Amino acid sequence: MLSKSQAKIFFLGGTGVFSAAFLSLTIDTHRKVPAQTHAANITPQVAHGKRIWEDNNCMGCHTLFGEGAYYAPELTKVVERRGKPWLRMFLKNPEAMFPNDRKMVNYHFNDEQIENAIAFLEWCGNVDLNGFPAKPPLAAKMAASTTAPVVTTKPIPPIFDAMACTGCHSLGGKGGAAGVALGAPPLDDVYKRKNRAEIVAWVSDPPKVKPDTKMPKLPLSPEQVNEIADFLSSLGN
Repeated sequence: MLSKSQAKIFFLGGTGVFSAAFLSLTIDTHRKVPAQTHAANITPQVAHGKRIWEDNNCMGCHTLFGEGAYYAPELTKVVERRGKPWLRMFLKNPEAMFPNDRKMVNYHFNDEQIENAIAFLEWCGNVDLNGFPAKPPLAAKMAASTTAPVVTTKPIPPIFDAMACTGCHSLGGKGGAAGVALGAPPLDDVYKRKNRAEIVAWVSDPPKVKPDTKMPKLPLSPEQVNEIADFLSSLGN
């Protein structure tokens, strides 16, 4: 059993050792912050995007780096999940993208503000967070159970990329990151499941075909719809 003086020395010594360890780890963490956050990439555009995030209280609904509200999706990796073209369309008019259930209001951002907001979110997605946010736990199993990707030499229509279709759907083994949780099917064999007329009807107005679908009605002209339908229908040829 320790005497009072020995207990005092033990307490003070232990406190000193653990305080020194805590201080050393804190200093080490702060030294690594610039490299992990890629501080050199914080451009004026990124800084303006951060102000847009703060001025509009985006954290009142969304989380970023795991902090914020949980009403709306986590946005740390949103650029990786959705892609810039999709985000541009969504931020331009959120209500039009999801008329049935999307609750985000239209802030009427101009093009410059949209690009700044995306630049900020892209910077956030590139921060080294030691694996956060975690990948969907069932993503690998779902990918293994899907149709084998097709190999096609057909040129992908520009409108297909502009609408960020592969933000939700996979094609040729690429894309589909955001669609795992939404259950968005791969498009490799869509020509087997739908004929051209059905593809046109679906791409033109998904909620009209299936009211509870998560796929929004995209701002496409009839010519663009036909271009996408021709491409998807031709994948089996």
